[in-house]
Amino acid sequence: MGPGITFAQHCGDLTGFHQRLEARRGRLPPALWAQRGLRKLYLSGAGLRDVPAELASLRHLRTLALDGNELMEVPEALCQLPCLAYLYLGRNGLQGLPPAFGRLQSLRCLWLEGNFMGRFPHALLGLPGLRSLQLGDNRLARLPSSLPRMAGLQGLWLYGNRFQHFPPVLLRMAQLRVLDLDRNRIARFPDLRSLAGLCLLSYDHNPVRQPPCVADSVRLVGSGAVEYMEAREERLRDQQHLEEEEEEGAGRVPRDDGSPLLEDAP
Repeated sequence: MGPGITFAQHCGDLTGFHQRLEARRGRLPPALWAQRGLRKLYLSGAGLRDVPAELASLRHLRTLALDGNELMEVPEALCQLPCLAYLYLGRNGLQGLPPAFGRLQSLRCLWLEGNFMGRFPHALLGLPGLRSLQLGDNRLARLPSSLPRMAGLQGLWLYGNRFQHFPPVLLRMAQLRVLDLDRNRIARFPDLRSLAGLCLLSYDHNPVRQPPCVADSVRLVGSGAVEYMEAREERLRDQQHLEEEEEEGAGRVPRDDGSPLLEDAP
């Protein structure tokens, strides 16, 4: 396979069969649209500036990779794929998403990193089933107050954007498990212990003076995080030892030597 000849990689149908297709000069072969049973289609780095309307005929697609192309807009046909669950649109020239994007109700994981989005795409608010959202390396400076409508969101990657303050709406996203705010301009973080589901917080390359305050179960990634977590582990061990000693002490029954516990005053 010579460079610049084969770009579309693996396409698996319902039986798990894989075949290799060729895209020349950013054009897809017509034979692709005859594969009506396709469930996975990888067109990464294929030099595509658009995708034919025939894409909508692949109604069984669950995974579609269009990252690393030259798309300036999301193809309309893409919004007509009812089974699509995993969508890669990173490293294109996208500045937003069309309203029709909200039709993708089966979508679970979405990659939009490395685009030119200056505003949070409003269409995403209509996808309560989305679990993972990758928006790193864009131009976002704020998040909408209606973000909690995305009740299923568990992972949110916002690294490499233009946030100067911690978005307060994130404090209402208690279901978040992973939050990445690396490489922004946030100088202060609020108390994040209210985020009960949080497991991992990345705050590296922000102008903070100390690690954010999080629950004891949260793993931190950033300046001072290692020392912070080591001190936390030591504190938790000391606390556990103290509780064990108190339990042992409470379990001991004092021997009765016959003397009254209280004596009557003379």
